[in-house]
Amino acid sequence: MYRAVTRQIEVTVEPNFLPERSSVENRQYFWSYTIVITNTGDETVQLRTRHWIITDASGRKQEVRGEGVVGEQPVLAPGERFEYTSGVPLPTASGFMTGRYQMVNESGERFEIDVPTFSLDGPDCKRTLN
Repeated sequence: MYRAVTRQIEVTVEPNFLPERSSVENRQYFWSYTIVITNTGDETVQLRTRHWIITDASGRKQEVRGEGVVGEQPVLAPGERFEYTSGVPLPTASGFMTGRYQMVNESGERFEIDVPTFSLDGPDCKRTLN
């Protein structure tokens, strides 16, 4: 699990390789990822937009921007959480994603929070730790 906290808003990510949606022969690899956003602060906030940078094992980057997440712009009061699952295809057996959400508080102040960088590893990828 990956975790980042910005302005008392915690974002955790759990990626999951989906072999049933992937095809090694066609160079198509698919992951789901479950994100939990928890408001540990004392002000109500709303998620407005997302910005993803998706990088495959060849170094190719794709940027994705849009309104909300999975068709929603959740409002989180203090202590509330929002969970969703989405997916991403890659032409390589590994890669990583990073991103930011734009939030707005009750007074109209807009600010960005970090989504932790997370690794997309296929079942045959070996990690090397230095």
